[in-house]
Amino acid sequence: MYQEEQTFALRFTLEASFPDEYEGDEDNKAWVQEWETHIKPQMIKLVFESLRKHQGWTAHIRNRGASPTDEIEVVLARDFSKSLPFSL
Repeated sequence: MYQEEQTFALRFTLEASFPDEYEGDEDNKAWVQEWETHIKPQMIKLVFESLRKHQGWTAHIRNRGASPTDEIEVVLARDFSKSLPFSL
């Protein structure tokens, strides 16, 4: 089967600013944990909910060996070898 691919990257950079007297790692990077446990899971859920609305496309996560804390690849695929169901 012949297959084509196109890549689109949406990168998030997390930043936290602290007062001058902060000496580093005092909070054990709690702000990163908030991203990992609350914000990122909700964002991924919303992405997949949105992608599922597009008929003929399927979405799944692909792991290419990178840590999921550093990268999550979402594959949006369309198979033109299969006909779409007819709808009015």
